[in-house]
Amino acid sequence: MPVRNKIKELVDGKGISVYQFRKDVGIAQRTAYDLYNNPEQLPNAVVLAKICDHYEIQPNEVLEWVKKNMAAA
Repeated sequence: MPVRNKIKELVDGKGISVYQFRKDVGIAQRTAYDLYNNPEQLPNAVVLAKICDHYEIQPNEVLEWVKKNMAAA
């Protein structure tokens, strides 16, 4: 898939745990860990809005488009 999430980079960049991320945003534990551990897991619109609203960021700070040949790498 040519779109991937950047949750790991966001969480690590803020110096917080996945637990703190999920509490801050108000999402399920499974969702938070799936997003953190699997960049191909995309947040649904509600989760994306919660992340952007809490951290006051744009969706492009959570999602990025990558070329197909780079997505497989």
